[in-house]
Amino acid sequence: MMDEDMAVRVRDLRRAFGDFTAVDGISLDVKKGEVFGFLGPNGAGKSTTIRMLCGLLMPTGGTGTVGGHDIMREPEEIKQIIGYMSQKFSLYNDLTVEENIDFFGGVYGVSRSKRDERKRWVLAMAGLERERRMLTGHLATGYKQRLALGCAILHDPPIIFLDEPTSGVDPISRRAFWGLIGDMSRQGTTVFVTTHYMDEADYCDRLALIYRGKIIAQGSPTQLRQGFMTRDVLELQVNEIVGAMEHLSKMGFEAAIFGSRLHVLVEHEDDRASEMIRESLESAGIKTAAIARITPSLEDVFVTLIEVA
Repeated sequence: MMDEDMAVRVRDLRRAFGDFTAVDGISLDVKKGEVFGFLGPNGAGKSTTIRMLCGLLMPTGGTGTVGGHDIMREPEEIKQIIGYMSQKFSLYNDLTVEENIDFFGGVYGVSRSKRDERKRWVLAMAGLERERRMLTGHLATGYKQRLALGCAILHDPPIIFLDEPTSGVDPISRRAFWGLIGDMSRQGTTVFVTTHYMDEADYCDRLALIYRGKIIAQGSPTQLRQGFMTRDVLELQVNEIVGAMEHLSKMGFEAAIFGSRLHVLVEHEDDRASEMIRESLESAGIKTAAIARITPSLEDVFVTLIEVA
């Protein structure tokens, strides 16, 4: 892939804080116009990476470009062509909705001729036309989220970085927010988004999984499921989920709780594994209401990968 097709290109990027290495030699490419997901648990190095790419933190090693600009030598140029939304939303709660939009319009240098047009767009996108004079601190979290996104892209940047944008937001607002991200991508905007919600991976064109500062897998959601899941996944509905997990772990199975269900990894499901698990649980006094083979989730993939990471 030619460099001009890439919005972000990183090679062996590193960042250490004293003796602690937060980002440990990661390499990745993000194509123009795609939604690229950067997934991993809290503390994995996601926010540190995004701050380096946005020109907010200097790397301690490696190379990278954002929009063709060098992250080491041209951080100020990078800031001119990107939008950045932090997980705290970066809004001023003691300003009204409209005042926040005006403030960020000035910060991003939006011309006066375009400022009113962009303000109307943000208010419509966020569904806040009637609340334009309300103090931002009084808004529900989902509305704050959309307002923060609008403020981050007031200047219509070609690349936007979203750091944990759905953290603490209710599921319905999360789904609506991903709809907005998809709309921007279809219009040609490159979106680099970090999240620890594995179920959000399917909204991304491609993604990288990061764990303890290292990228452990990259690809589309389908590629990750097909390329890294060497075992089948059984989903169990039981009356004692914690007891069932502990019992299966003693039997040598990898088991994890997913909501009200239990996921168990087996080498090969041909009904014999299901029957053996059912019989063993029943012998321990645990009733199995349902057991079935399912398509693995990205969280199943992640659990499998960190076993060998």
